[in-house]
Amino acid sequence: MILELADIRIDVDKAAEFEKAIVHGVETVISKSPGFSGYKVNRSIESPDRFVLMIYWATLEDHTVTFRGSEAFTAWRAIVGPYFAQAPVVEHLALVAKSED
Repeated sequence: MILELADIRIDVDKAAEFEKAIVHGVETVISKSPGFSGYKVNRSIESPDRFVLMIYWATLEDHTVTFRGSEAFTAWRAIVGPYFAQAPVVEHLALVAKSED
């Protein structure tokens, strides 16, 4: 399992609209992509213009090749891109350890 972590900065005055847009985009576009296995969206308390999107993928290639090379990526960016104050910073992480549920 790979975790995609996207650090997103938006215009804080449009935060309520963005919250709806990002959920809509993930649930109607990204979630249909091969290898997608879940997501979380968090908003910073200290920096209300900052959102962190975490998407779980089966493999790195499911995100970097399959999704990013598809028309779905273009559709996703059309939904959320207008809110970006700057390009998101995206990293991929591999799980090292976790707590028991």
